[in-house]
Amino acid sequence: MNVLISACLLGLPCRYSGDGYPIPELETILTDQRLHLVPLCPEQLGGLATPRPPAERVGARVLTKSGKNVTEAYRRGADCTLELAARLNCRCALLKARSPSCGSGVIYDGTFTGTRILGDGVAAEVLRGSGMPVFDEEHLAELWAFVDKENIQ
Repeated sequence: MNVLISACLLGLPCRYSGDGYPIPELETILTDQRLHLVPLCPEQLGGLATPRPPAERVGARVLTKSGKNVTEAYRRGADCTLELAARLNCRCALLKARSPSCGSGVIYDGTFTGTRILGDGVAAEVLRGSGMPVFDEEHLAELWAFVDKENIQ
């Protein structure tokens, strides 16, 4: 099963800070023969540099800490992510929690204070809107349940 994955979760240095975020369960994910990982970074696909200023979602917009509107880059990245997911027949996505692109269910509130609110990042919202199941590294049990269910059918 092809699974879209945030490249930073594999340890690739593409986060806003210029580093990766390898998850503890990485070895399990990499060695599971049922999974064919498709790594990408929606923010890079949207044309943003690494490193880049931190950004948070404020309603439909994405703003940097200095107030610069970077929504178009995030939308472009989300659209490219959806296109790649469709072309490569990805069945689900494992994305970085709380990211303004990849956050799934919970994101930061736009005040840059660490306050969390319910919501999705731009790419997660677009993928979910297309019907794709989206998971994050903090809810891997849900991903494994989906993989198990899909492999039975």
